[in-house]
Amino acid sequence: MTKTLAALTYLRARKTLFGGQMAKEDVIEFSGTVTELLPNAMFRVKLDNDHEILAHTSGKMRKNRIRVLAGDRVNVEMTPYDLTKGRITFRYK
Repeated sequence: MTKTLAALTYLRARKTLFGGQMAKEDVIEFSGTVTELLPNAMFRVKLDNDHEILAHTSGKMRKNRIRVLAGDRVNVEMTPYDLTKGRITFRYK
């Protein structure tokens, strides 16, 4: 069996064993305040636990043209592998 065929067989078996969906990457959610607007649609966000991270807006926020300004309260998703960067998923009104 070639490597690609073995990989495809493994993925198909995994899909059927685990309910048709592969496991989604776990994310950690925090709340914070945008402190600074940076170039290239990046933001510096101060989290409620006094850490500062770099964050960008999620695709749905870009698609719906939701503006984020300094001082806005936001929800941020972060991966457990890099706790210095994140994705803004929600802006509070």
